[in-house]
Amino acid sequence: MGTAQVLGAGWLGATLAGCAGGSARPEPDPLPREMGTLGVRQVWTAQLSAKIGYPLQVAALADRVVLAGDDGQVLTLDAGSGRELARASAGAALNAGVGSDGRIAAVVTRTNEVAALQGGQLLWQRRLGTQAYTAPLVAGGRIFVLGADRSLTAFDAAGGARLWHVERRSDPLVLRQGGLLMPVGNTLVAGLSGRMVGVNPDTGDILWEAPIASARGVNDIEKLIDLVGGVYRQQDMVCARAFDAAIGCVDTSRGATLWTTPAHGVTGITGDAQRLYGVESDGRVRAWHVADGSRAWVNDQLQWRRLGAPLLLGRSVIIGDEDGAVYLLDGAEGTLLGRVGTDKSGVAAAPVTAAGTLVVATRSGRVYGFRTS
Repeated sequence: MGTAQVLGAGWLGATLAGCAGGSARPEPDPLPREMGTLGVRQVWTAQLSAKIGYPLQVAALADRVVLAGDDGQVLTLDAGSGRELARASAGAALNAGVGSDGRIAAVVTRTNEVAALQGGQLLWQRRLGTQAYTAPLVAGGRIFVLGADRSLTAFDAAGGARLWHVERRSDPLVLRQGGLLMPVGNTLVAGLSGRMVGVNPDTGDILWEAPIASARGVNDIEKLIDLVGGVYRQQDMVCARAFDAAIGCVDTSRGATLWTTPAHGVTGITGDAQRLYGVESDGRVRAWHVADGSRAWVNDQLQWRRLGAPLLLGRSVIIGDEDGAVYLLDGAEGTLLGRVGTDKSGVAAAPVTAAGTLVVATRSGRVYGFRTS
């Protein structure tokens, strides 16, 4: 969190700090020792069978959440109580997950296979031609996979037959974190490099492309502007972040970019009808007006903390950090309201909400359920 993993030619890993300054990072200012929790209390915990070291995306459904640890064990929990509902194994360590439509869950293994699971059973596995770090999308009886090489593949969810495959020119470096892949009406919307792309889910045909950011320089790192996972949607409008470059909103009914503005963060955004919320690479929390991208507010109390992608819950912006703290900020003004703690191993994914419960997963594989009093 706050740090992005980048893969280069030959799939050799290198670490790229979210800000251009590399590993040197000032110490954050101390926060008030007695900071309130706004009546937020822990109501349950659960434990995955392994730690979480890959870019987890928690699948949040109406009354349940689906998560998985590094070892490929996929766990479905009742969000209200933390009770285990199902557990199944993908048979290998994971690179991406979890996608779910409430019936079938899907993950991608480190052996480059997409695996579909239902209840406690592995339904099928199919080999991919590339690595993938974005949780598969399970929708409309199909499973869609966004590859690290910016390819798109569709499979039949029930039997695993490959329905179509689309390849795009790939840049030398790719992000080892989740990208944009979601349904909007009858269109599959994906992030391909710095563009939001509309795809026909039946055929894979590209319907439109809308730019969020353009390459900023000549070297490979400066060209890395992929759209990252964690977006805000309001009917046909989808707003997203391009890695360390910009945020912007697109009218997906027309495939038209509404606006973009420079922004230097590496994690996803959230929002409401008035504002978008996100974290910059230096730990500042920012809000932008949805209408035009102008600045609404900025909070620098968390500067230099390594923060993850935010969640908007009611009027509060919820953000976790690499020390396991979960912060609550006022969405209208940006005021830091309080914090709650976890096990200090670090928050592993953007918090989610289901069944009136805030669900937070940590690097140790611990899952926490919180509610307000």
